[in-house]
Amino acid sequence: MTTSDEALATAAANGDGRAFALLLDRQYDRLFALCFRLTGNRAEAEDLTQDICAALPAKLASYKGQSRVTTWLYRVAVNAAHDRRRRQASAARAADGWGDWELNRQAANAEAADRLDWLTRAMSRLTDDLRDTLALVFDDLTHAEAAEVLGVSEGTISWRISEAKKRLRALRETEEAE
Repeated sequence: MTTSDEALATAAANGDGRAFALLLDRQYDRLFALCFRLTGNRAEAEDLTQDICAALPAKLASYKGQSRVTTWLYRVAVNAAHDRRRRQASAARAADGWGDWELNRQAANAEAADRLDWLTRAMSRLTDDLRDTLALVFDDLTHAEAAEVLGVSEGTISWRISEAKKRLRALRETEEAE
């Protein structure tokens, strides 16, 4: 004589692992088929079925035997599919606009990287004094601190910065004209 699904569900709810395995063996294909119809996608159906199977031991405690196990299991599957759709919709709403933001961020980063590459190449064309001065000031040293490091006056640092800017501007204009 075969044990009914309802008896297996009751035994599984009480911790009988063998009863759970047998119930799952009987119902898995039916559950997967329903999940496939609910999602319309094989991979989604597989994920949903696995999620349901993982949660089933805890959910069996709510099975009261008032309906067939298949009916109860269908309700569990439909609820899980609805929950999954709600989560996906929430994630989609939360992500809405982030794609544009990310594209803009990447473009800005690329532009900044291009400017930095240009500046690095252009600085190599400056005299050592001008390049050293710029490097220190770009490293957030004040004119006074840079003067101390280089052993010159603060006024010299200011002049070097001004001179470096003029030469870099001229390099940029020459490159743009070409």
